[in-house]
Amino acid sequence: QNMKRESGRKVQTGNITAAKIQVQHPAAKSMIEISRTQDEEVGDGTTSVIILAGEMLSVAEHFLEQQMHPTVIIGAYRKALDDMISILKKIGTSVDVNNKEMMLKIIKSAINTKAINRWSDLACSIALDAVKTVEFEENGRKEIDIKKYAKVEKIPGGFSEDSCVLRGIMVNKDVTHPRMRRLIKNPRIVLLDCSLEYKKGESQTDIEITREEDFARILQMEEEYIQQICEDLMRVKPDLVITEKGISDLAQHYLMRANITAIRRVRKTDNNRIARACGARIVSRTDELREEDVGTGARLFEVKKIGDEYFAFITDCKDPKACTIILRGASKEILAEVERNLQDAMQVCRNVLIDPQLVPGGGATEMAVSHALTEKSKGMTGVEQWPYRAVAQALEVIPRTLIQNCGASTIRVLTSLRAKHTQEGSQTWGVNGETGALVDMKDLGIWEPLAVKLQTYKTAVETAVLLLRIDDIVSGHKKKGDDQSKQPAAPEAAQE
Repeated sequence: QNMKRESGRKVQTGNITAAKIQVQHPAAKSMIEISRTQDEEVGDGTTSVIILAGEMLSVAEHFLEQQMHPTVIIGAYRKALDDMISILKKIGTSVDVNNKEMMLKIIKSAINTKAINRWSDLACSIALDAVKTVEFEENGRKEIDIKKYAKVEKIPGGFSEDSCVLRGIMVNKDVTHPRMRRLIKNPRIVLLDCSLEYKKGESQTDIEITREEDFARILQMEEEYIQQICEDLMRVKPDLVITEKGISDLAQHYLMRANITAIRRVRKTDNNRIARACGARIVSRTDELREEDVGTGARLFEVKKIGDEYFAFITDCKDPKACTIILRGASKEILAEVERNLQDAMQVCRNVLIDPQLVPGGGATEMAVSHALTEKSKGMTGVEQWPYRAVAQALEVIPRTLIQNCGASTIRVLTSLRAKHTQEGSQTWGVNGETGALVDMKDLGIWEPLAVKLQTYKTAVETAVLLLRIDDIVSGHKKKGDDQSKQPAAPEAAQE
């Protein structure tokens, strides 16, 4: 455990570093796993979860040395977790989701420790825009799917300031035929996921031809088939046909004559996004095309050349439920970094929209919960009160780490913070992560979504409990010389 705490301090961007570490040790494996869970669930607090879980284990070590049974400790931890959750909910303040300034503040406090903070205002508004766009309410439940419907397209070149959220979709495609229109106002869009070419049968078929005219007839049938498909399309008078599969030359020719622009081989995910943005339905057979499948939500279709690639934009949609975020930047590396930070910002935004409760950041929440738990433990009897109080101590690791990170004196600041929290109405006091001074988080405007904190605490305590239940780790390693030998290495096992 000691090793884990030491390494926990040096990890700067939590999950990013942790996710790439290859570890042999089973306990360390579960540690890395939890930061990944945290990232997938709420997208923030990946480092805190590792630090907290490690701290919970190191305070438990003391009790194990005194021969206290793990079950007792676990019982106390579980009890403490329940209390922590209820205290958190008391501390939480609800937030008005439609108040734009407040939302931007929340997102900003999630970003300003990251590399992107130079353009934090831009990033915040991008994140808020994107999330608000994909927010989707269906019979009472909110669905905010950032992953599917807010696509981040990275285009190297240009300035970071040029990044923006499109009110619509962009795909990295050009029109299939050079003479098709590249700019259409108020396009009628048809989305297909079938190919506009002659279908060969699934099974291999041989055709024997005796007369020469039959051969011409077969070719003619293929052409008629394609012509039929194109006529099906023209029936609904689209301006733009987008398909996930191929379009044969002949079909292109027919479509071009009808003045229809076509784009082929679009990714399925992109197609879904276009459907959400312009209100079209994806059709799988051309003969089933109906008027209501045509998307008319977009006001503009155009193909632009950015750098040396062509991009098709379907923009200016009426009420898009999907969007594309365009990131510009000097190099691929910068873009990747910015994208990750944007993901964080969007996650935070999503969390607040789904559960509009906030708690103060900067270690204030931890101190408040810790204080409340200590007070509670004074009324407890029996041996459980010690591990219970230890949980309260373990929570102090978050403000402590913040103080360490900015190089202030840990003991002095932490003691005065503890004293501060014993006073009434100072639950929002925490550490300023840049100067290491004590400040009221309300004034600094640093808030975290309650969902993130709840997830952090639950995951940390659960992991601590999981690892406390293991009494021994048996692991077999193969020797250096045995590499070529037959027997496989003994698998590692954690023994209950």
